[in-house]
Amino acid sequence: MPRFFMEMGHTLQNPPLGTVVDSEATRPEWYDFYLVSQTACRGTVNPTYYNVIYDDNGLKPDHMQRLTFKLCHLYYNWPGLISIPAPCQYAHKLTFLVAQSIHKEPSLELANSLFYL
Repeated sequence: MPRFFMEMGHTLQNPPLGTVVDSEATRPEWYDFYLVSQTACRGTVNPTYYNVIYDDNGLKPDHMQRLTFKLCHLYYNWPGLISIPAPCQYAHKLTFLVAQSIHKEPSLELANSLFYL
């Protein structure tokens, strides 16, 4: 996993939140980027790698990157930012819940309502 740093004088620091790297460490023929969406208490930040496989909205790369960063703010089970967009985290939690806990078809009543994950 690549690490990114910001040079301040003669010291290296973590890049600020929202930093996007979409050129030097990515493939020029792919629609991919790295996003720093969390702070690190100790050590270096872990940027998250995104590879856009299919985009039927036709968003510009800058808009896709900004939307991805903003969605990292919307996870309601944690007071700060998370490393991946909230819809991805909710999907991960739901998949785990179904795989580990529910050994039957989900209730149809839950299909049209929100519930805590």
